[in-house]
Amino acid sequence: MKIMSGNSNLPLARAIAGYLEVPLTDASVRRFADEEVFIEIHENVRGEDVFIVQSTSYPANDNLMELLIGIDALKRASAKRITAVVPYFGYARQDRKPGPRTPISAKLVANLITEAGADRVLAVDLHAGQIQGFFDIPTDNLYAAPTMAADIQARYGDKDLMVVSPDVGGVVRARALAKRLDNAPLAIVDKRRDRPGESEVMNIIGDVKGRSCVLIDDIIDSGGTLCNAAEALLDQGAKSVAAYITHGVLSGGAVARIDKSSLTELVITDTIQPTDATADSDHIRVLTIAPLLGEAIRRIADESSVSSLFD
Repeated sequence: MKIMSGNSNLPLARAIAGYLEVPLTDASVRRFADEEVFIEIHENVRGEDVFIVQSTSYPANDNLMELLIGIDALKRASAKRITAVVPYFGYARQDRKPGPRTPISAKLVANLITEAGADRVLAVDLHAGQIQGFFDIPTDNLYAAPTMAADIQARYGDKDLMVVSPDVGGVVRARALAKRLDNAPLAIVDKRRDRPGESEVMNIIGDVKGRSCVLIDDIIDSGGTLCNAAEALLDQGAKSVAAYITHGVLSGGAVARIDKSSLTELVITDTIQPTDATADSDHIRVLTIAPLLGEAIRRIADESSVSSLFD
């Protein structure tokens, strides 16, 4: 087994390699003067089972090209099997046609990864489960819920917990987390979105009065939805509101918005490398999913069950 990494999230790749007690494959990822990506692998990978770790986060197109070119380099170096480990799968929110003459970019990216030569894909909390079907190769979708549930139990286990989905579409995810938290009660924020990046909270479905609420979602981008949901929950009598989100995209002024919000804390995972602003924030905490990814990689290499990780 060999672990290789692009530039998108080197700390996570090093943590995974440390968990597996294997060194990162010696490779260089460079740019030519015109910003073309060039990757060179400095050790033999012929006949090896290689896992290339690369989130397609900001800058999404640069990191996607690094992933594709890295896969091609491994394929031409005669690697036995190439697994694309994509902790954050960019373009996942473009998984359907929201209107006429619009693309399904998630399917296009899946085709690119497959055609580049990947034999398998490993991702974390895909925005929509059906994205697994966009790939014509085996695809494992890992869940951050066990990691989050353990942290919630440690910090809020003695409080009157209520799990809250920030929208109707996230109910399945929220229910799965609530089940892990000794069947904690569930509430839903009913919101209306007039245009991308903006949302208006309408109603809270469920009695949150006196409860310590935990909002759960897969992606936080601008942070507007989350902050509005926290305000609405507190207006309905919630005691406190924390948020657990898998992918901390946190674009634009999201970090400043979170710092000024009513959230007691925002907890994200390191599927996307935290920016300096994120790391410096007193309201944002990062959980590592390196052990989860490392264990999944070990099981794939050993040809053992990955799904049993979540039993």
